[in-house]
Amino acid sequence: MTNPTAAMLVIGDEILSGRTRDANMHYLASELTKQGIDLCEVRVVGDAPDVIVAAVRALASTYDSVFTSGGIGPTHDDITADCMAAAFERAIDVRADARALLQAHYDATGREMNAARLRMARIPEGAVLIDNPVSVAPGFTIENVHVMAGVPSVFQAMVASVLPTLTGGAPLLSQTLRLMVGEGDIAGPLGQLAQDFDDLSMGSYPFQQDGVYGANIVIRGRDGARVDAAITRLAELFA
Repeated sequence: MTNPTAAMLVIGDEILSGRTRDANMHYLASELTKQGIDLCEVRVVGDAPDVIVAAVRALASTYDSVFTSGGIGPTHDDITADCMAAAFERAIDVRADARALLQAHYDATGREMNAARLRMARIPEGAVLIDNPVSVAPGFTIENVHVMAGVPSVFQAMVASVLPTLTGGAPLLSQTLRLMVGEGDIAGPLGQLAQDFDDLSMGSYPFQQDGVYGANIVIRGRDGARVDAAITRLAELFA
């Protein structure tokens, strides 16, 4: 059985400029792995409507699910909702249920529901709201695209809201063996091991510690017994 596939679209000039470090991809990848959904591609695009629309259409037509982060706040450069509407050729306007959530929140906190905050209630036609228990302003799902905030705490809360609605597959299992040996000495035996266990994924991640070269060898697969057997043989090779 093949696992469902997913892609992530990270949106924002601040990511591409290096001003903001993206933490959401790491979190999403980890959560999808637990669910048995394969994250196959991640794209980062700036605040350019045509680029966002093209990326959404390409990813949505290729993968079972797409997760976006960024660009659904109250400022003029938060254009993600409009881009999603354009990508799926839907109308977009302030929606009553989204507005009611925001109004109740701002009333309770004694803040004004101004025009900027009202922008966060603009939802493409036919989209389903994604719960946001952190700051109330909802994300939304349109077809197979889940549109979420860029703030990590809010993104994580929205992921937690969406994942139970998705069908997963077999979780990816992994084990790591730390070897204090240079990759040049590891490459041959590891290559042969990869051939013998061609149903598994193997990666070598080098490091240097106190002037000594080493590598963390990570072996991944969906069959725990096979992962165990491969890591055991690798350990024996370098015992």
